[in-house]
Order: sequence, then structure tokens, then C-alpha cells
Amino acid sequence: MSSENLELYFQDWRDSEAVAESMIPLIGKLHRENNVVITLYAKPLINRSVIDILKAHQYVRHVENNELSVRDTFPILEALTELDLGYAHVDLGKMALKYQAVGAGMSVAEFVEAEVKEVIGNKNPILPQPQDVVLYGFGRIGRLLARLLIEKTGGGETLRLRAIVVRASQMDDLAKRASLLIRDSIHGPFQGTVTLDEEKNAIVANGNLIYLIHANSPDEVDYTQYGIKNAIVVDNTGKWSDEEGLGLHLKSKGAAKVLLTAPGKGDVKNIVLGINHNLLQPEEKIVSAASCTTNAIVPVLKVMNDKFGIDSGHVETVHSYTNDQNLIDNFHKGPRRGRSAPLNMVITTTGAAKAVAKALPELKGKLTGNAIRVPTPNVSLALLNLNLGRDTSLNEVNDYLREIAFHSPFQKQIDFVQSDEVVSSDFVGSRSPAIVDAAATIVEGSRCVLYVWYDNEFGYSCQVIRLLRVMANMNYPVFPTQN
Repeated sequence: MSSENLELYFQDWRDSEAVAESMIPLIGKLHRENNVVITLYAKPLINRSVIDILKAHQYVRHVENNELSVRDTFPILEALTELDLGYAHVDLGKMALKYQAVGAGMSVAEFVEAEVKEVIGNKNPILPQPQDVVLYGFGRIGRLLARLLIEKTGGGETLRLRAIVVRASQMDDLAKRASLLIRDSIHGPFQGTVTLDEEKNAIVANGNLIYLIHANSPDEVDYTQYGIKNAIVVDNTGKWSDEEGLGLHLKSKGAAKVLLTAPGKGDVKNIVLGINHNLLQPEEKIVSAASCTTNAIVPVLKVMNDKFGIDSGHVETVHSYTNDQNLIDNFHKGPRRGRSAPLNMVITTTGAAKAVAKALPELKGKLTGNAIRVPTPNVSLALLNLNLGRDTSLNEVNDYLREIAFHSPFQKQIDFVQSDEVVSSDFVGSRSPAIVDAAATIVEGSRCVLYVWYDNEFGYSCQVIRLLRVMANMNYPVFPTQN
């Protein structure tokens, strides 16, 4: 290759960097001032680096076999900033490709204005007032939810994290709690600034004042003393899972609804966002977001059953160890779980197969399930061994799941990867609760085995945030519109 060609590649990269760099303030301004969320094929671009933006564009090549460039999307973004937009979600990648497909004879500005005309000048708030959110418990899921809520604060008119409730401590633990928010061995540093207001016993994260409240029982707190009203309390402790226990939260002044980040028992509805959230009624006060594994397998089972039918199957989850296991051998009430988690594969049970029936009643009694805990700290894998209702082929299954992942209402629930080199750590930080590994798919007649990765911490937390939005009655217009 000549030195001239080498220089062309390098110059193209530098030019792309410059364009991506100029996109960052525009994306931030739209989010902060207009509450417009900019994504690229469902990948959020808010608070992303130049490299993140360029990699997101490269991702479209795998989705659409199209070399989408920042030079294609920047004019779309620029046109959006010239309009007086109200609340909206805009997929910059799909908007750019739609313009290439149907925008002939129109300028970029004319096309964009026609696409989003529904929200131009529409400054009606998406909520009558910001929705207060309280995190009850501040473990792995609680801290990731805090990060996500802070990231999505925008103009401060939607979900607002107002307080964190933890058990009373004999020491001043404000600094320690803040440190655990700032530093994470798996997910990396917090993207922002954190300071302490010791007088208020509060954490200030990216300008969000978040009270640290001590309590030993859900009914002990008077949230109104902190100016918190009509709050959705997200219970991350797992200590209470039925209506009676979770109902204790509703005895606290200022609490209006409860969302459990674990499987609910009894009459508590287990909701997998995108699948059965239509079961939620406006008056519903206690809801479960089910488990990370349920959120990973239910969307894939749903779409497979819709297309091919599922006669029977077995679900095996290869799950990273969790905080309820022992670091070294010690007493544990659960079978096998007393053995050292970092040193052993541990066969255990999972309720995920039974939980499927709550979200997908049509699969009741058709699935069995088990689990193996393995010595990794995060990211898990579900093996779906299915007997389908008809014969199919490897290409038909993978092509269908690819289309579902990128061009269906399940886009945020199912992702798709086709590489025979990916391993578990590649999925740390994935915002999808389920990623189909197409290179591992096995199909023989009506028998099909699917391998589904999931970040059992972060991907699940993103699903919880999506469910929070539904509980708060947040409905964003989404663009581009589908023809």
C-alpha cells in the first residue's frame, strides 16, 4: 500500500473524530434543554466519548450492512438542534438511513422537520411533575440503578433519584456509600462528579442531591421530611417479596408505589418489560421486575414461540456467582452454595423456568430449568434447548432473531451478535437483557439450541429503569416513524 493511501486512511479517521467531537455538545444540549434522547440503533449517545460515538456507527455495519458514517448522521443531528423540540426519543442512525431511502428531493432540514413535526413546539411536560424515586437498598443493583437514574436526569423533569435507604450503621458510612457509587470493580468509574453534603447526610452526584437515610424496616421512614412525595420505592434488598412484606413501604409517608428487583411471590405481578407490561394497571402499587434470568430468557422464548411454536424445552443458566454465596467454604443454608464461589462450579436451582409461565402463560408446563454458578463475577449465559413446533433451519432461526433484534418492538429486549470470538467479558455493560449468540446456534430439524448472554447486573438494571418509566406513566414519542 502506498504512503498516499496510508495517509488517506489516517486523514479520514481524523476527520471522523472531528465530526464526532462536534456532535457531543449538540447531543448534550438536546437532552438537557429539550429532554430529547439521542440513540443510534438503540445505543444511547448521551454522555458518550468520541470513540464511543464512532464505534456505535461502526456497529450499524453489522446491523444493516451499511457503512453509516458520522458524516451521514451529523446533518440530521444539526437539523434537530434548530427545531424547538419537545420530549422525544430519536434514533439518529435509523433517521439517517431513512433519509437516504426516501428523502430524495428534500433537504436534510426539510426531511427532519417533517419527521418530528409532532413534537415541534410541544412543550407539554411528559409528567405533571418530576417523579421522585427512592432506592431501598444499595447493593449491586441499587448502585447501578443510581448510576442510570443520574445519567438519565436530563433537564430534571422526569425520574429524579431523591434518596437511598440503608440499614442503620454504627459508623458514619456516607463516605463509604459514596465511594462504592464512584468505584466499581466490574463496571468501572462513575461517569461524573460526586461530592458530599455532610450536614444533610447526602450525596451530590452530577448535581443531584440524594439523601442517605438509615432505617431497619420499610415502614420507618417519613420521606416527606426530605421533601419527597408520591415516590416510587425500588426495593433492592430481596428481603421482602410478597404483598404483605412489600406493603410495609406504603406505610411510609411520601411513598406511593413499590418496585421489587427480584421475583415476586403470591399475587405480586412479575413484569418483564416489553413482554407483559400491558398487565399493569394505573392503580397498581406493588410490582416485581422479575429476575435477571427471567428478563433474559422470556423475550427470546416469546419471539421463538410466536414464529415456530415451542412444544417443550429445558433452560440451563450458567450464572456468575452472586453476593449470597461464600468466598471460601462456610455454612450456607442452600445446598452446595456454601462452597467457595470463586473456586467452584456449583449446581443449583433456578425458578426462571417456572417464572416464564407467569409472563408467558402459553408456555406453562413446557419448560424445565436448572442453573450452574460459575467463578466469574458478572455476565451469565442461558442455554435454551427447545423442541419447536415445526422443522426449521439455522439460517431461518438466525435471520429471524436478527430481524427481531434490530427492527421490532423487542429491540431493547433482544440484541444479536454474530461472532465466533466473543466471550462473557465482552458483554459487561450491555444494556440489553438478552444477547443472542448467533454463531453458537444449533438447529437440527425441529430441535434448536440458543445461547443467550446477559449482563445479569447492568442489563437487568436497564430493564428495571424501563419498567420504572412505565410505572411513572412516561411515554416518549419515538422517531423516525415507521412507514
